[in-house]
Order: sequence, then structure tokens, then C-alpha cells
Amino acid sequence: MSKLIDLVEGLLHGEYRGRDFLRQDSPLISSRTFVLLILIQGAVYGACMSLYGLKWGVEYGGQHVTAVMVKVPCLFLLTLLVTAPSLYVFSSLAGSKLKLGQTVRLLLASTALSLAVLMSFAPVTAFFTFSTKSHPFMQLLNAVVFTVSGVIGMHFVKKRLAEALQPEDTDGDSPRPARPPALTFLLFVWFVIYGSVAGQMGWILRPFVGTPHMPQELFRETEKNIFYGLGQALKFLD
Repeated sequence: MSKLIDLVEGLLHGEYRGRDFLRQDSPLISSRTFVLLILIQGAVYGACMSLYGLKWGVEYGGQHVTAVMVKVPCLFLLTLLVTAPSLYVFSSLAGSKLKLGQTVRLLLASTALSLAVLMSFAPVTAFFTFSTKSHPFMQLLNAVVFTVSGVIGMHFVKKRLAEALQPEDTDGDSPRPARPPALTFLLFVWFVIYGSVAGQMGWILRPFVGTPHMPQELFRETEKNIFYGLGQALKFLD
């Protein structure tokens, strides 16, 4: 456990660089370690996120808590699974020589960082759970903290990928990033794709927060999309 804590602190303090994650042979941190960290952090936030349904719902119980503890890390891992191929292709177009496995490891690192940020919001989510019954507010609160966490993770991807694209420095001077305009544009397009996939994935896996007047369900019917759901939350915000 202490190694996982050290890993989180290293990610937060920027102690790792692009090449640390992207070694093809004997990587500094294995993909398995990142997945384990993602599962633990996601479960912690999921437990706090599920408290709303447990507190204000009529038929919510331990099954809801367990389901959300599993769903939160799965949301991030499934989004990674869907979007990793497009990042691999886009980074290759920007001049990257990274293999698909290296790209996945970079995304796992960014996901672990995103979930560290998300987990730091767990006390805030728990606080509002017990201080307001407004379901639309809790939906929007969680949407905001997930977005903030995701943006920080995407910034990490951009920074580490730029480092990985730098040519080897033989003179001790700081090298210039390879093709920064192409990298910036293609990553912006990919970030939009990632955010859209993450939002819709969350819509498919709902409920997370839990709706007080509705029965406990493992999954809800897939209808409309995440943008409709956020619009409804804003409409009925009280």
C-alpha cells in the first residue's frame, strides 16, 4: 500500500516524466500497478458518491453502494479502452513512435492521476450528500468534479506525450518538442472525443448518485444521452 501512496504522490508532484511511463522494456511502473491503483481510488470515491442514494432513497441499500464502487473505476477503464486506439493514431500522426501498449500505459497513468484528484473530492461529495436533498444539484456537482479530474488527466497526457516526442538530448540542453502545432491540434480533437465518450459511458452505466423517488437498479434504460441528462438537471435545479 505504501508503494501505491508513493506512486500517487509522485504523479501529483510531477516526479515522473514521459519516458518513465513509455519504456517498452522493463517499464518503471507496470500497467497492472496502475490498474490496481485505479480500482482502489475509484472504489473510494464511488463509496462516497453512492451515499446520496443510501441517505435519501427509499429502496437503496448495500447493493447500490457496491455497484457504484465498481462502476466508477470501470467508467474510466472502459473509456480508456474505447479511446486508446484513437490517441495512438493521433499521436503517430504528430510524429510519435510509441507503440499501442506504451500509449495505453500513458493513459493508465493519466487515469490514475484523474482518480487521485477525484478521490480528493470525496469529502466534498459526502458533505453535500448530508446537507442537501437536491438530486439535480448532486448530479451537477459530480459532473463538475468528474470534469475537473478528467481535464487534469488530459493535461498530464499532453505534457507527458510532448516529453516522449522530444528528441534525445545529447548536449545537456533542453530539447524542443517535436511538431508542437500538430500535437496540440490533434490532442485537442482527441480530448473532445475522450470527453464525449466518458460522458456517454457514465450515462450508460448510471445510476451513480441514485434517484430518491426511483427504485434501486443496477442499470437504467439507455435512452437519449448525457447532454440531455445534464440539461434536465439544470432545468430542475433547486
